Amino acid sequence: MPHSPDDKTTRRNGRFLIGFGVLAIAMVGAAYASVPLYNIFCKVTGYGGTTQTAEVGADKVLDRMMTVRFDASIANGLDWEFRPLQLKQTIHIGENSLAKFRAVNNSDHPITGQASYNITPQKAGLYFVKLECFCFTEQTLQPGESIDMPVIYFISPDIADEHNLDDIKTVTLSYTFFEKDKKKPLKSAQLPKANGKS
Repeated sequence: MPHSPDDKTTRRNGRFLIGFGVLAIAMVGAAYASVPLYNIFCKVTGYGGTTQTAEVGADKVLDRMMTVRFDASIANGLDWEFRPLQLKQTIHIGENSLAKFRAVNNSDHPITGQASYNITPQKAGLYFVKLECFCFTEQTLQPGESIDMPVIYFISPDIADEHNLDDIKTVTLSYTFFEKDKKKPLKSAQLPKANGKS
C-alpha cells in the first residue's frame, strides 16, 4: 500500500527533529568543554599572557637580565585596597625571585576575594614560571584586616632559545582581585607556605 504524502512529511519532520536534537546536545556539550579546553590551550602555549607553574626552580641562571613590573587592580567595586609591595624587580633569567602584594579590607564586613592574573607582553607568558602564587585561591578578610601575599617566580631560561623574544627586556605581572560569592565566606585568609606546602 503506498504511503500518503502526509506520512512522508511526518517521517521527514521526525528525522529533522531527531537531527536537530542531536545537534543541540552536541552544541551544549561543546560549550561546557570549551572553557577547560581553552584553559589547557592557554597553559600550554602561554596564550593570553597565561603563566606556567613548576615545583622546582630553573636548572640554570643566565647572565641576561629581565625587569619584572607589578600591577594590581580591583574589579566590580570590591572594597579592598590591593597593591604590590614593590613596583619592579630586575633579575637574572632563571633566578628565583619573591614579590609580595598586600590586600586590605576597607569595608565593615568580611569579604572573600579571588585574584586572576596575566602577563604582558602576552608572548612572554609561556616563559614566566610561578613556583608559588595566591591566584585562584580564595582569600577572606575581616573588616580592616590585611594580608601580604607572596609570589615566587622565575623567567625560564628557554626564553633565550626564542630569538623573536630577544627584544623583551621588561614584562608586567598583573593581578586583579574580584569579590567571590558572599554566601560562602571562608573563616580567615589562608595562604600556602613556601614550596607549596600548607
